[in-house]
Amino acid sequence: MKLTILAASGGIGRHLLDQALAAGHEVTAVVRQPAKLADLTGSRAVQADRAVQTVPAGRTDRTRRPDPASQPESRPESRLLRVVQADLATADAAALLPAVTGADAVLSALGAVGKSGIGVAEHGTLAVLEAMRTAGIGRILVVSAAPIGTVASPARPHPPRHDPGDGFLMRHLLSPAVKRVLRAHYADLARMEDALRASDLEWTSVRPPQLTDRPLTTTYRIALDQNLRGGSKISRASVAHYLLRALDDPSTIGHAVGIAD
Repeated sequence: MKLTILAASGGIGRHLLDQALAAGHEVTAVVRQPAKLADLTGSRAVQADRAVQTVPAGRTDRTRRPDPASQPESRPESRLLRVVQADLATADAAALLPAVTGADAVLSALGAVGKSGIGVAEHGTLAVLEAMRTAGIGRILVVSAAPIGTVASPARPHPPRHDPGDGFLMRHLLSPAVKRVLRAHYADLARMEDALRASDLEWTSVRPPQLTDRPLTTTYRIALDQNLRGGSKISRASVAHYLLRALDDPSTIGHAVGIAD
Protein backbone atom coordinates (compact mmCIF):
# COMPACT_ATOMS: atom_id res chain seq x y z
CA MET A 1 0.00 0.00 0.00
CA LYS A 2 1.15 3.56 -0.70
CA LEU A 3 0.86 5.76 2.39
CA THR A 4 1.49 9.41 3.15
CA ILE A 5 2.40 10.07 6.79
CA LEU A 6 2.16 13.61 8.18
CA ALA A 7 4.49 14.58 11.05
CA ALA A 8 6.46 11.40 10.43
CA SER A 9 9.38 12.39 12.66
CA GLY A 10 7.33 12.99 15.83
CA GLY A 11 6.52 10.62 18.68
CA ILE A 12 3.70 8.59 17.15
CA GLY A 13 4.68 9.57 13.62
CA ARG A 14 8.11 7.97 13.84
CA HIS A 15 6.66 4.70 15.18
CA LEU A 16 4.12 4.84 12.38
CA LEU A 17 6.84 5.36 9.79
CA ASP A 18 9.03 2.54 11.09
CA GLN A 19 6.13 0.08 11.35
CA ALA A 20 4.79 0.97 7.90
CA LEU A 21 8.19 0.46 6.27
CA ALA A 22 8.72 -2.80 8.16
CA ALA A 23 5.37 -4.03 6.82
CA GLY A 24 6.47 -3.29 3.26
CA HIS A 25 4.37 -0.21 2.58
CA GLU A 26 5.66 2.51 0.28
CA VAL A 27 5.74 5.67 2.37
CA THR A 28 5.90 9.39 1.68
CA ALA A 29 6.97 11.01 4.95
CA VAL A 30 6.04 14.67 5.38
CA VAL A 31 8.33 16.40 7.88
CA ARG A 32 9.51 19.90 8.67
CA GLN A 33 13.11 18.81 9.32
CA PRO A 34 14.19 15.95 7.02
CA ALA A 35 17.47 15.57 8.93
CA LYS A 36 15.48 13.89 11.71
CA LEU A 37 15.09 10.89 9.39
CA ALA A 38 18.81 10.67 8.66
CA ASP A 39 19.07 7.19 10.19
CA LEU A 40 16.70 5.92 7.50
CA THR A 41 18.09 7.68 4.45
CA GLY A 42 21.65 8.56 5.41
CA SER A 43 22.47 11.93 6.97
CA ARG A 44 23.86 13.51 3.81
CA ALA A 45 21.20 11.92 1.60
CA VAL A 46 18.44 13.66 3.53
CA GLN A 47 20.05 17.07 3.23
CA ALA A 48 21.48 16.89 -0.28
CA ASP A 49 19.71 14.26 -2.39
CA ARG A 50 16.59 16.32 -2.96
CA ALA A 51 16.19 15.09 -6.53
CA VAL A 52 16.02 11.51 -5.30
CA GLN A 53 14.56 11.34 -1.82
CA THR A 54 13.87 14.70 -0.19
CA VAL A 55 11.47 16.96 -2.09
CA PRO A 56 10.46 20.35 -0.61
CA ALA A 57 6.66 20.53 -0.81
CA GLY A 58 5.30 22.36 -3.82
CA ARG A 59 8.47 22.50 -5.89
CA THR A 60 10.63 20.34 -8.10
CA ASP A 61 14.33 20.45 -7.31
CA ARG A 62 16.60 19.74 -10.26
CA THR A 63 19.72 19.32 -8.15
CA ARG A 64 22.06 16.85 -9.82
CA ARG A 65 21.94 13.33 -8.38
CA PRO A 66 24.84 12.91 -5.91
CA ASP A 67 27.40 10.16 -6.33
CA PRO A 68 26.03 7.11 -4.42
CA ALA A 69 29.55 6.23 -3.33
CA SER A 70 29.76 9.49 -1.40
CA GLN A 71 26.54 8.85 0.53
CA PRO A 72 26.38 7.23 3.99
CA GLU A 73 24.78 3.83 4.20
CA SER A 74 21.01 3.86 4.76
CA ARG A 75 18.71 1.21 6.16
CA PRO A 76 17.45 -1.35 3.61
CA GLU A 77 13.81 -0.30 3.97
CA SER A 78 14.67 3.26 2.91
CA ARG A 79 14.12 2.15 -0.69
CA LEU A 80 10.39 2.34 0.16
CA LEU A 81 10.67 5.87 1.56
CA ARG A 82 10.26 9.30 0.00
CA VAL A 83 10.67 12.39 2.19
CA VAL A 84 8.75 15.61 1.52
CA GLN A 85 9.74 18.71 3.45
CA ALA A 86 6.85 20.91 4.59
CA ASP A 87 5.91 23.05 7.57
CA LEU A 88 2.38 21.86 8.26
CA ALA A 89 1.64 24.95 10.35
CA THR A 90 1.81 27.09 7.21
CA ALA A 91 1.67 24.80 4.14
CA ASP A 92 -1.34 25.11 1.85
CA ALA A 93 -3.07 22.44 -0.23
CA ALA A 94 -0.99 23.16 -3.32
CA ALA A 95 2.20 22.61 -1.34
CA LEU A 96 0.96 19.26 -0.02
CA LEU A 97 -0.43 17.99 -3.31
CA PRO A 98 2.86 16.31 -4.36
CA ALA A 99 2.96 14.49 -1.03
CA VAL A 100 -0.49 12.89 -1.36
CA THR A 101 -0.72 12.28 -5.11
CA GLY A 102 -0.77 8.55 -5.77
CA ALA A 103 -1.31 7.55 -2.13
CA ASP A 104 -3.88 4.97 -1.06
CA ALA A 105 -4.34 6.68 2.31
CA VAL A 106 -3.05 9.50 4.50
CA LEU A 107 -2.13 9.02 8.16
CA SER A 108 -1.63 12.07 10.35
CA ALA A 109 0.17 12.33 13.67
CA LEU A 110 -0.18 16.13 13.71
CA GLY A 111 -0.41 17.84 17.06
CA ALA A 112 1.05 20.85 18.81
CA VAL A 113 4.28 20.44 20.75
CA GLY A 114 4.25 23.34 23.16
CA LYS A 115 2.22 26.52 22.92
CA SER A 116 3.93 27.74 19.75
CA GLY A 117 2.54 24.83 17.76
CA ILE A 118 -1.11 25.33 18.67
CA GLY A 119 -3.18 25.47 15.51
CA VAL A 120 -1.08 23.03 13.49
CA ALA A 121 -3.60 20.18 13.77
CA GLU A 122 -6.46 22.23 12.33
CA HIS A 123 -4.41 24.06 9.70
CA GLY A 124 -2.48 21.02 8.51
CA THR A 125 -5.58 18.87 8.36
CA LEU A 126 -7.58 21.44 6.38
CA ALA A 127 -4.71 21.76 3.91
CA VAL A 128 -4.26 18.03 3.44
CA LEU A 129 -8.01 17.41 3.09
CA GLU A 130 -8.11 19.90 0.21
CA ALA A 131 -5.03 18.33 -1.36
CA MET A 132 -6.60 14.88 -1.02
CA ARG A 133 -9.79 15.98 -2.74
CA THR A 134 -7.75 17.43 -5.60
CA ALA A 135 -5.71 14.22 -5.92
CA GLY A 136 -8.73 11.92 -5.54
CA ILE A 137 -7.51 10.31 -2.31
CA GLY A 138 -10.33 9.21 -0.04
CA ARG A 139 -8.95 7.65 3.18
CA ILE A 140 -7.45 9.57 6.11
CA LEU A 141 -6.71 8.52 9.69
CA VAL A 142 -5.61 11.01 12.34
CA VAL A 143 -4.47 11.03 15.95
CA SER A 144 -6.66 13.06 18.29
CA ALA A 145 -7.01 12.72 22.09
CA ALA A 146 -9.33 10.97 24.54
CA PRO A 147 -11.04 14.11 25.95
CA ILE A 148 -12.02 15.55 22.55
CA GLY A 149 -15.52 14.08 22.57
CA THR A 150 -16.39 16.49 25.39
CA VAL A 151 -14.55 19.56 24.07
CA ALA A 152 -16.63 22.34 22.52
CA SER A 153 -15.82 23.46 18.98
CA PRO A 154 -17.42 25.72 16.36
CA ALA A 155 -19.32 22.79 14.85
CA ARG A 156 -20.13 21.23 18.25
CA PRO A 157 -20.70 24.11 20.65
CA HIS A 158 -22.57 21.90 23.13
CA PRO A 159 -20.81 18.53 23.31
CA PRO A 160 -21.74 15.90 25.93
CA ARG A 161 -20.52 16.76 29.40
CA HIS A 162 -19.06 13.30 29.92
CA ASP A 163 -17.71 10.59 27.64
CA PRO A 164 -19.80 7.41 28.01
CA GLY A 165 -16.66 5.31 28.47
CA ASP A 166 -15.16 7.34 31.31
CA GLY A 167 -15.44 6.18 34.91
CA PHE A 168 -16.12 8.34 37.96
CA LEU A 169 -12.53 9.45 38.59
CA MET A 170 -11.91 10.25 34.93
CA ARG A 171 -15.15 12.22 34.61
CA HIS A 172 -14.89 14.27 37.77
CA LEU A 173 -11.17 14.55 38.52
CA LEU A 174 -8.64 13.55 35.88
CA SER A 175 -10.31 14.75 32.69
CA PRO A 176 -11.32 18.21 34.00
CA ALA A 177 -7.79 18.79 35.33
CA VAL A 178 -6.09 17.78 32.08
CA LYS A 179 -8.53 19.81 29.99
CA ARG A 180 -7.74 22.94 32.00
CA VAL A 181 -4.01 22.54 31.43
CA LEU A 182 -4.26 21.59 27.74
CA ARG A 183 -7.31 23.66 26.82
CA ALA A 184 -5.78 25.29 23.74
CA HIS A 185 -4.25 22.04 22.49
CA TYR A 186 -7.56 20.22 22.78
CA ALA A 187 -9.46 23.07 21.11
CA ASP A 188 -7.09 22.70 18.14
CA LEU A 189 -7.79 18.96 17.94
CA ALA A 190 -11.54 19.54 18.28
CA ARG A 191 -11.44 21.93 15.32
CA MET A 192 -9.44 19.31 13.42
CA GLU A 193 -12.22 16.80 14.02
CA ASP A 194 -14.76 19.42 12.84
CA ALA A 195 -12.86 19.56 9.55
CA LEU A 196 -12.97 15.78 9.20
CA ARG A 197 -16.71 15.59 9.86
CA ALA A 198 -17.35 18.39 7.35
CA SER A 199 -15.38 16.60 4.65
CA ASP A 200 -16.69 14.00 2.22
CA LEU A 201 -13.71 11.73 2.85
CA GLU A 202 -13.45 8.38 4.64
CA TRP A 203 -11.98 9.53 7.92
CA THR A 204 -11.13 7.92 11.24
CA SER A 205 -10.00 9.79 14.35
CA VAL A 206 -8.08 7.79 16.96
CA ARG A 207 -8.34 9.19 20.50
CA PRO A 208 -5.63 7.92 22.87
CA PRO A 209 -5.33 8.91 26.55
CA GLN A 210 -1.94 9.68 28.13
CA LEU A 211 0.86 8.56 25.82
CA THR A 212 3.90 6.62 27.02
CA ASP A 213 7.14 5.38 25.48
CA ARG A 214 6.57 1.78 26.52
CA PRO A 215 7.10 -0.97 23.93
CA LEU A 216 4.44 -1.98 21.43
CA THR A 217 1.74 -4.36 22.59
CA THR A 218 -1.14 -5.74 20.55
CA THR A 219 -3.41 -6.31 23.54
CA TYR A 220 -4.77 -2.76 23.63
CA ARG A 221 -8.53 -2.18 23.68
CA ILE A 222 -10.60 -0.10 21.28
CA ALA A 223 -14.17 1.24 21.25
CA LEU A 224 -16.12 3.22 18.65
CA ASP A 225 -17.15 6.74 19.64
CA GLN A 226 -16.20 6.43 23.29
CA ASN A 227 -13.25 6.05 25.62
CA LEU A 228 -12.27 2.88 27.47
CA ARG A 229 -13.27 2.38 31.11
CA GLY A 230 -10.11 2.41 33.21
CA GLY A 231 -7.99 3.21 30.15
CA SER A 232 -5.64 5.99 31.22
CA LYS A 233 -2.51 5.20 29.20
CA ILE A 234 -1.21 3.68 25.98
CA SER A 235 2.16 3.60 24.25
CA ARG A 236 2.87 5.66 21.16
CA ALA A 237 4.00 2.47 19.41
CA SER A 238 0.64 0.83 20.09
CA VAL A 239 -1.28 3.82 18.71
CA ALA A 240 0.81 3.61 15.54
CA HIS A 241 0.10 -0.10 15.28
CA TYR A 242 -3.64 0.50 15.49
CA LEU A 243 -3.57 3.24 12.85
CA LEU A 244 -2.10 0.77 10.37
CA ARG A 245 -4.52 -1.93 11.46
CA ALA A 246 -7.51 0.38 10.99
CA LEU A 247 -6.59 1.29 7.41
CA ASP A 248 -8.70 -1.50 5.97
CA ASP A 249 -11.40 -1.58 8.65
CA PRO A 250 -14.56 -0.05 7.14
CA SER A 251 -16.32 -0.10 10.52
CA THR A 252 -14.09 2.79 11.66
CA ILE A 253 -14.96 5.13 8.78
CA GLY A 254 -16.72 8.25 9.99
CA HIS A 255 -15.99 7.44 13.64
CA ALA A 256 -13.73 8.39 16.50
CA VAL A 257 -12.05 5.37 18.07
CA GLY A 258 -11.09 5.22 21.72
CA ILE A 259 -7.94 3.25 22.43
CA ALA A 260 -6.16 2.31 25.68
CA ASP A 261 -4.23 -0.47 27.37
